[in-house]
Amino acid sequence: MSTLATLFVVVLLLNLVPAFAPPTWMAMSWVGFNISEGNPFVFAVVAASAATIGRLVLARFARSLLRGRLMRESDRENIGVVEEWLKKRRKLTVGAFFLYALGPLPSNYLFIAYGLSGMPLRVIGVPFFVGRTISYSAWAHLGRIASAYIDPESEFEGGYLSGYFVITQLALLGFVYLLTKLDWKVLIGERKLKWRRSIKRPGLVERGPTTKH
Repeated sequence: MSTLATLFVVVLLLNLVPAFAPPTWMAMSWVGFNISEGNPFVFAVVAASAATIGRLVLARFARSLLRGRLMRESDRENIGVVEEWLKKRRKLTVGAFFLYALGPLPSNYLFIAYGLSGMPLRVIGVPFFVGRTISYSAWAHLGRIASAYIDPESEFEGGYLSGYFVITQLALLGFVYLLTKLDWKVLIGERKLKWRRSIKRPGLVERGPTTKH
């Protein structure tokens, strides 16, 4: 029971971090590799529950802080176009999150981007949990199989915080930022890629040089 509790807390913390956290599939591979007496499916359910809760909290944080306080009104209106488009295609959203959860790609940026919209979080919670349960179970099984052929005391070169990992995380977070700068009304309505121009705040009037009399 203590092992499951520790796994839940570790995975929860990993999925609360918005960027540069080790991927959870590595943790599941480690569990399968080092704890051969456990049930991989039980480990997967516990880890998927923690990952889903962590990511939903991350999405809620992005919604309350980024969208609610830091984003300009024009940016919120722009994201609202995507929100209306997604509301009409809820099955597509559910399917996309399920398929994405089956893979090893990081999901932090995906939940941050979704959190910027006003869509209900329960729409993505269930498919993400199911997909992650399947993928984590597979990683735990692969770790158990690998433990039979690899010396547990052998050292592996490299680490998760490699140059490739850092560049990937920065690129994905930059991708989220670019999503807010796309003109979604033009992209969805006219299917043209267009960047939104920065809008000057009202009340700011450029003043010319003053002359003294």
